[in-house]
Amino acid sequence: MAERSNEEIIIQIKKILEEYVKPAVASHGGVIDFVDYKEGHLRLILGGACSGCASSTITLKMGVENMVKHYVPEVHTITAEDDPNSTVDPFYMSDPFMDRWDEYEIEDTNEPN
Repeated sequence: MAERSNEEIIIQIKKILEEYVKPAVASHGGVIDFVDYKEGHLRLILGGACSGCASSTITLKMGVENMVKHYVPEVHTITAEDDPNSTVDPFYMSDPFMDRWDEYEIEDTNEPN
């Protein structure tokens, strides 16, 4: 296989992001955008619900990184930074128990040691 130019690699990366990655994270209110690719390293920015979300690292490593590396073998590492201008709160599932926390009164019957 002939060595591809940096421009060809970037085109392929952007295609993978558009076709596979962006629709998946958008379903949870997230945004992932291309920042830069250089010498095997891809930089992305996380926005929307992905920005500041605790699960974004798992999504990046287990989902995005695996997908991109599969289709673009020239990519060796991927890092992402949170969008400092994001105004969307990270996605969290609501816990029905926590909504009624104040209704529960627990008496501490343990004796001090």
